Amino acid sequence: MRYQGIIFDLDGTLINSITDLGNSVNTMLEEYNLPTFTIEEYKLKVGNGIAKLVMRALPKDKQDLFAPALARFKEIYEEHNLDNTRPYDGIMDLLDSLKAAGFKLGICTNKHEEAAKEIVKHFFGEDYFDIVVGDKKGSPRKPDPTKVWEIAKHWGLTPGEIAYLGDSDVDMQTAVNANMLPVGVLWGFRGKEELWANGAKYLLSKPGDLLKIVEG
Repeated sequence: MRYQGIIFDLDGTLINSITDLGNSVNTMLEEYNLPTFTIEEYKLKVGNGIAKLVMRALPKDKQDLFAPALARFKEIYEEHNLDNTRPYDGIMDLLDSLKAAGFKLGICTNKHEEAAKEIVKHFFGEDYFDIVVGDKKGSPRKPDPTKVWEIAKHWGLTPGEIAYLGDSDVDMQTAVNANMLPVGVLWGFRGKEELWANGAKYLLSKPGDLLKIVEG
């Protein structure tokens, strides 16, 4: 097989977390008596980490609230990040098939690493992914390729032996920047036009379609 490793984005790719993210930001905004947004609108605000999410949610003339607003969002989200979040249909079957076929599986997300590992452990246990890399101090966020290169090094694979799956422009840019195979998913938070425009080589309408691509 040409591809031996698969790196997944988390939110919008493995799990549908948009309702819990949006509700948590809205709760924070309500506490400051600021305008809130629909869950659908939050699909265009996520993808670059929680700091960017909070910054985008705050009105332009309220950016001075950023630091306390971010801290408050973290508190709220920590309590409610599993209220509505679930793996997408077909994801567990896909992971079972990939694991059985011998693929190395990992996650690279712009979600804070501690939160990411907690959610991954809750939904997927410790048997599927041997490495989960998230946002942490001193490490650049996607689309910088540093983190996915770290995963490749951990596996002893070249970038060309790895496919990267994600649902946004940031994910496709990450794969392109890292010289990995960019695979976009259509069940996430963004649309196919954005994925094609940012370098996707394949688009998946359902998780199981990945097997045809990576098994050659």
